Amino acid sequence: MLRALKVAALRRYYRFETWRAWRGSNVHAEPGALALPTDAGSVAGHLYRGGEQAGERPVICWFHGGGWVIGDLQTHHPFCSALAAATGCHVVSIDYRLAPEHPYPAALDDCSAAVRWLRRNLADLGPSNGRLVIGGDSAGGNLAAGCALDRATAGEGDGLAPVAGALLVYPVTDYCDAGHGSYASRADSQRLTASLMRWFWDTYLAGADPASALPAMPLRADNLGDLPPTLVITCDRDPLRDEGVALAERAAAAGVRVTHHHYDGAEHGFACGMGMTPEAEQALQQISSWRHSLDV
Repeated sequence: MLRALKVAALRRYYRFETWRAWRGSNVHAEPGALALPTDAGSVAGHLYRGGEQAGERPVICWFHGGGWVIGDLQTHHPFCSALAAATGCHVVSIDYRLAPEHPYPAALDDCSAAVRWLRRNLADLGPSNGRLVIGGDSAGGNLAAGCALDRATAGEGDGLAPVAGALLVYPVTDYCDAGHGSYASRADSQRLTASLMRWFWDTYLAGADPASALPAMPLRADNLGDLPPTLVITCDRDPLRDEGVALAERAAAAGVRVTHHHYDGAEHGFACGMGMTPEAEQALQQISSWRHSLDV
């Protein structure tokens, strides 16, 4: 009962805080509602139309953050609208199932099914260059990395749109007890605390042995070299800082074309959940520049 009340309160708080942060920003384009008839059932989403050059650009599939427990299409509506405007790409935001109602691997299953459907049916969304970028922030970055590393989801295949890139914004890449130093050095003094992140993990795994959930820990994958060209954005005031940096470094060492931008003074959530700050605007510009680099 207490957990259900905490979940409900955090979800309401997150929606309110993102609404307040983005209020007044001119980034509220009306999205189109989607219901993707995937091989795992219907998955809802929003479609944000890109600009006039969308036919020359990839489609971006976005997974929202929120610790696999909070966050939804509403909390990330302003950011996805801004992302479509900044990149000129069509953006598909996915409404995956949340814990505790649907613990691991429900979220990853939904996201993987959505990616598979998009790769088979990309032309149904409108003009693009026929390629897909998989992205997300925080827990959504975790899901994006998991999809990009899964050969059944992102591997090559006849008639499938290629995965052109992975866009990971302060992603969760490892389990909370892995010993990354930022869990101690950045345990508090920002919205995402180490204790809250541990609670998110506990709620997501719902008592499962972490060793049985390795697909939720992309830093431990033995095929990091399979990642497509990858943009990683990290920030200093974040318990997830060190594991995000580690993913960027290990993927680059495995031969992946990695672009890594680190924000020294920013805290977790700055890019998607705190409005159009100078740092968020810079991040959108860097995402747009990276998107252009995928054409080279």
